[in-house]
Amino acid sequence: MKLLEEVQLKPVASLKGKDLLTLLDYTSEEVQGLLTLATQLKVLTKAGKCPRLLEGKTLGMIFEKSSTRTRVSFEVGMQQLGGYGMYMNARDMQIGRGEPISDTGKVLSGYLDGIMIRANSHEMVKELAEHASIPVINGLTDIFHPCQALADLETIVEHKGELKGLKIAYIGDGNNVAHSLVIASAHVGMDVVVATPKGYECDAAIIEKASAIAEKNGGTVTVTYDPIEAATQADVIYADVWTSMGQEEETQQRLIDFKDYQINDALVAHAKADYMFLHCLPAHREEEVTASVIDGPNSHIFTQAENRLHAQKAVLVSILA
Repeated sequence: MKLLEEVQLKPVASLKGKDLLTLLDYTSEEVQGLLTLATQLKVLTKAGKCPRLLEGKTLGMIFEKSSTRTRVSFEVGMQQLGGYGMYMNARDMQIGRGEPISDTGKVLSGYLDGIMIRANSHEMVKELAEHASIPVINGLTDIFHPCQALADLETIVEHKGELKGLKIAYIGDGNNVAHSLVIASAHVGMDVVVATPKGYECDAAIIEKASAIAEKNGGTVTVTYDPIEAATQADVIYADVWTSMGQEEETQQRLIDFKDYQINDALVAHAKADYMFLHCLPAHREEEVTASVIDGPNSHIFTQAENRLHAQKAVLVSILA
């Protein structure tokens, strides 16, 4: 950690007033700037010196899905920055009774300085952003989870000291977390390998776009069905649950389809000795990952969870301050 007197905040000026729907909409320089700012804000926060850059600002937080980390980190982040985070359960709002999301966006723009939304449909969030005149932040949709990916990279650079050239292996379902992790890793020049069972691959168009970003930054994007190929000489191994919210009826089939993709001692033996294990949480021990790995010395899951707070503060400061 830098000495406090050495910390000079550098909000990403080009992001002021801009939505965060997916990191595909951001430049590699903007992503790197957010990571630098997140680290700076963490140093200041740990020293009890978090700057109150959002005095008088209110963030509306809409939740269609239940949450622990997203709600707490955004609410606490706004408080630490001097602003206010307002929790809104979608079921208690008029959108829960059929009000058009376009009307909701226009109405909330008259009350708030920004909106964070954790939603089922990415298309709905896009529509909200189109009609709101204030910034909209994607707290999770069915396709992307950009705030999680920023926290992931913050955790890696905090421990490894660099990102470019590192190999990160995502093993499991090609879901929203995988999509955003691949995009973020491409922005910083990492070599990312995604291993999924057949039928659970990442969206091909997203992989194509991420590959083009990676090429510009000296990184690579590889997709495979072989978890050992992904894990071999990996600096970071990443897992997510096999069954996400809304997929509960698929649980038994997924347990069968993913049985060879468990992160266990045999699989991580193929990684580098100092590999990092990451998981976006919540985790199901002895399902997608064994307790020996997730609770072992190479696991950084709780630092990763904490860094949601600081990565999101970097986004909030850059977009709203």
